[in-house]
Amino acid sequence: MALIFSILQHTKSFSSSNISTYVQRRMSLIPRVGARYMSSVSTVNAKANDRKENIVIVGAGIAGLASAVSLQRFGIRSLVLEQAESLRTEGSSITLSKNGWKALDAIGVGDELRSKFLELQGIVIKADEGKVLNSFGFKDEDKSQELRVVERRVLLETLASKLPPDAISYSSELSKIETGENGNTLLQLQDGTRLSAEVVIACDGVWSPTAKWMGFRQPKYAGHITFRGLGYFPEGQPYEPKVNYTYARGLRAGYVPASKTKVYWFVVCNSSSPGPRITDPSILRQQAKELVRDWPVADMLNLINLTPNDTLTRNPLYDRWLWPLISPPPSSGKTVLVGDAWHPMTPNMGQGACCALEDSIVLTEKLAEAMNSKNISVEEAFKAYGSERWRRVFPLTVMANRVGALLQSENKLICSVRNNIIVPKLLKPRTMTRHANYEFEQAKRNKH
Repeated sequence: MALIFSILQHTKSFSSSNISTYVQRRMSLIPRVGARYMSSVSTVNAKANDRKENIVIVGAGIAGLASAVSLQRFGIRSLVLEQAESLRTEGSSITLSKNGWKALDAIGVGDELRSKFLELQGIVIKADEGKVLNSFGFKDEDKSQELRVVERRVLLETLASKLPPDAISYSSELSKIETGENGNTLLQLQDGTRLSAEVVIACDGVWSPTAKWMGFRQPKYAGHITFRGLGYFPEGQPYEPKVNYTYARGLRAGYVPASKTKVYWFVVCNSSSPGPRITDPSILRQQAKELVRDWPVADMLNLINLTPNDTLTRNPLYDRWLWPLISPPPSSGKTVLVGDAWHPMTPNMGQGACCALEDSIVLTEKLAEAMNSKNISVEEAFKAYGSERWRRVFPLTVMANRVGALLQSENKLICSVRNNIIVPKLLKPRTMTRHANYEFEQAKRNKH
């Protein structure tokens, strides 16, 4: 009970206006304290044959491509470096709530993606013995809510298609990053190529080399592993457009129709360690099936069996809590972190990709103002981005972690309270969707 009470108290406090007041008082101190992480970084001279670029984006994932597309809105070109030989389209799907769709609409790809994926109407939550704990529609209390599951491959390919053919440089793995004497950032690639970039936007993922260079600690393992896949029904999938969750002790699973022929599924289990990296699809399929084999939910086993090998994944869950006055700021000079590179979070709130998209919009709008109007400097734009976004992502990261702890609990009493009180009596549509009611600061100013 103490754990559940603590979780609920944390959730209430992080969603209140108190966090904004606290942060506004503290944020101005963070760059000053965080600067100590960069004090040991030496500056080096650029070489005459260094390739010069105005803006380099490191990583062609969701945040990187969205940032590049967003900059195009302002007539600003960027070069995207991707270490792989092509887009990394492996994996299954991501959840996008109303705030994620707002971001995609802002860069002009929302409607194109909406036409390919089903809008989810509601949610059904069951216990592992099959009892329905709760169900409701996402629009029951707010008609503006929008939730869809989007194939990662389709999202990346759609974003990449909006860029010029030479905008993405593949097989460009970053091996070294340094600060040049002229203030530029020097990037050395594995093949020996050296770039001198006026601005670097690092979207290089959970294990970001740029974040490490800037003094961030490594993300922390959350104690859970998730198996994911995308069941394929060539003749059409049979499910209603709803989220289907099942909770057990130390284990949960769910499936969500993504399109007319595909259904996203996941299984989350507890593990004391991340374990070895497993990519063999036959092993992944077997492990996922073993976790839910005894459940009276035949749909899960069927979905796992119908999943193509290239969408099967196993991912340990990590996050990084950006404690005020302790964590470095997300920017150093004209280098800035975006998405998972800055604030990896567990998927328990369904906000990882949404927040990365939000980051991209906020950052590029501020950067465009600095580059086009010269009213503020790039460094000032990045500090403003960090201040605005920290107030958003820190509470969400903590909340996602604590929700995961509750949902993955193995304690019999806590699971009983979860299944008999919290989920059936306290969980409402607004509880699940309020974090999607994000409005960009620029949109707020335009209203006034």
